[in-house]
Amino acid sequence: MASLREIKSRITATEKMSQLTSAMNMVANSKYARSEQNTKKFRPYMDRMQETVQAIASSGAGNLHPMLQERQVKRVGYLLITSDTGKAGPYNANVIKAITTQIHERHKGNQDEVSLIVLGKIGYDILRTRNYTVDDYRVGLPDQPSFSDVKKIAHASIRGFEREEIDELYIIYNEFVSILEQNVKVRKLLPMSESDLETQSEFSSLASYEFEPDKESILETLLPQYAEAIIYGALLEAKTSEHAARMTAMKAATDNANELIGDLTLSYNRLRQAAITQEITEIVSGAQAQQ
Repeated sequence: MASLREIKSRITATEKMSQLTSAMNMVANSKYARSEQNTKKFRPYMDRMQETVQAIASSGAGNLHPMLQERQVKRVGYLLITSDTGKAGPYNANVIKAITTQIHERHKGNQDEVSLIVLGKIGYDILRTRNYTVDDYRVGLPDQPSFSDVKKIAHASIRGFEREEIDELYIIYNEFVSILEQNVKVRKLLPMSESDLETQSEFSSLASYEFEPDKESILETLLPQYAEAIIYGALLEAKTSEHAARMTAMKAATDNANELIGDLTLSYNRLRQAAITQEITEIVSGAQAQQ
């Protein structure tokens, strides 16, 4: 059985850990609120751009655009969004599991068919440790990223498809549902599918508008920007999910620490009471022996 000093030491260490996880929970809470606000602000812009692209492409203007053309798949690009730091529960593990599953099931473990692009230090380190080849990566993204923070790597990913270095491009990230729920999403970005180009009924009138200089020229400029915007939107979703996951993980850690402190305190008091009782018994026995 542990001594009183050992139990007291464990209580002190656990209290410090509880204070740390509680502080991290509050920091994550603050970051989550800002990130959720950024995500909500970006959605109207993303929706309007998508509706415009859908309307132009559905009118027949995008039939010959390379970003809309299916071709024989020889190499697939995967853009993974992970975090730079841990302590976020299963946030990073779920993304890593998704990409490794894709590689082993779809590509039979053949890395020559795969091009990996990673955002986040955790994902980069884990994949390198497992001997996966990472073609491009970016670490040190801010908690509230701007479009310029990912524009370079997003542009490089799309250029890889346009140059036929890859034949498909997927994004793997944590989609934000709620504070308690974040789902890993594997989204095909390029080539864009028919479902991406289905015009919503309330915006179908866009197809009858006149465009200057012409629909083909506008689509030529707009489609790469649209694809980059999808990547940025996925990053915002992923960052919101990261902060939410870290909030949940740190709250659970704080609750567990407080529960452990309660159990240790109870054990400490019981052991202390037993020691006091033993001392009183020894004093009484000694007094009786002297009589």
